[in-house]
Amino acid sequence: MYGMTESSPLSTVSTVRSHLQHLPLSDQYRMKAKAGYAMIGCEVKVVNEHGEEVPRDGKSIGEVIVRSNGVMAGYWKNPEATMETIRNGWLHTGDMATVDAYGNIDIVDRKKDIIISGGENISSIEVEGVLYEHPAVLEAAVIAVPHEKWGETPHAFVVVRPGKEVTEQELIAFSREKLAHFKAITGVTFVQELPKTASGKIQKVHLRNEYWQSIGKTGRYVN
Repeated sequence: MYGMTESSPLSTVSTVRSHLQHLPLSDQYRMKAKAGYAMIGCEVKVVNEHGEEVPRDGKSIGEVIVRSNGVMAGYWKNPEATMETIRNGWLHTGDMATVDAYGNIDIVDRKKDIIISGGENISSIEVEGVLYEHPAVLEAAVIAVPHEKWGETPHAFVVVRPGKEVTEQELIAFSREKLAHFKAITGVTFVQELPKTASGKIQKVHLRNEYWQSIGKTGRYVN
């Protein structure tokens, strides 16, 4: 399932529809792990920056937008945020996703956390998932950093597991083995801990802002 407070709250379900129950169980399990498809009474699309629906290839990334009678009228006394979020009757969620051949939506990242490198969208969550496979990595957070040729590339902040050692070059090589090279990290900052909210969510905005400030850049301040 998928939804948010602004959509009151659910917009999709992730059950396996009857006409797909002939698929292997492994495929059905992967399908159920996704956000799924639009609930009755909801319209859900995944669109690119031009408002066009992305191909159903499970790879192309776009923003999830929702339209239904359950979508909020707006934010309380905040018309600017309302105009930014609700456009032409559609709620722009800020969540980025792919759509598979069966129409199932899979959330891959928040819009503010997507890395745009050479015109390609890179999910920071996908890159972090690979880093967590390394035995020396306790925690990892990946952000966009500026690059002269590609615009942005992935950079990792890593907390090393106690008793383990790993170098920046080892982690870069590890990510290049596991990912398409344009998705691989290009640098690592080792830290003692990652900034988090009271509920334990990593605050990438602080990592982004501090990094961009440290190199004298001001273009990637995102809340």
